[in-house]
Amino acid sequence: MDPLYTPANVTAAYQLRWWLSVFANAELPPPDCWLSTLQQAVERDRVRILEVGAKPKNVWQFYLTTRPEVAPPAIVKSVKGRLQHLLQPTHPNAFRRNFLLTAVGDARREVVEDYVSTQLEHHRMADERVQKALKSYQHEFPEVGLGERQLSAHGAYFYSLHLVLIHDGRWSEVREDELVATHDMALRVAVKKQHAVSRLSLLADHLHLTAHIPPQQSPQDVALGYLNNLAYAHGMRAIYSPSYYVGTIGEYDTGEIWTALASNRAPTDAGSVESWRH
Repeated sequence: MDPLYTPANVTAAYQLRWWLSVFANAELPPPDCWLSTLQQAVERDRVRILEVGAKPKNVWQFYLTTRPEVAPPAIVKSVKGRLQHLLQPTHPNAFRRNFLLTAVGDARREVVEDYVSTQLEHHRMADERVQKALKSYQHEFPEVGLGERQLSAHGAYFYSLHLVLIHDGRWSEVREDELVATHDMALRVAVKKQHAVSRLSLLADHLHLTAHIPPQQSPQDVALGYLNNLAYAHGMRAIYSPSYYVGTIGEYDTGEIWTALASNRAPTDAGSVESWRH
């Protein structure tokens, strides 16, 4: 069966921010020599460089935003690969292979998780029987640590997302069989796609989910996976609007990043970065 939801017919609201650390083999030219050209180059990859910072021992850090179709490995490849190309004439082997890519949220991880966990109280139903029934579809998985790193051959990712889906027309669904179908399929998708869910909140007219995501999956892949599988669970009916919200979440929020940049220091402790230099 053809998917009901595709990149062509689904719109996204998103807030995808990243903090990328790469490690130079020697001192590099200052950003004034290459930043503008690099920014133009990575835009073609749907990556935007917001700011650049440097730390001692040739550690370069980039504050970035991306579109939903960009997966984390493509972010590293875009920034690091294109900068190496620009520096090739004078620095043919500018960087070590290692890197550290961290998802950054508008709010810190624990704030987002608490927000998802309290959705039922924020959206109370008029009928107390329905309100009580919906409690069965609110989940916390404390064993899941969204701040855990995922290792690749040459670096590490800290990659977690907050996904929100809304019923088409914003209608409220309170029938038990329909709620069970959505709830069970959402959890099956998470297992199949290797999403480590920390919070799941299913309400009458929308769904919230926070999860640790494998780096190879873009935010768009994640959203479309849930939308299409939930449609399948309901007899190939597009019960959710052809849109979604997705945002990165992590141990640091955007305010901390800007503060760190202003004070010329990293928002991570030195040990976390230094462990990936070699």
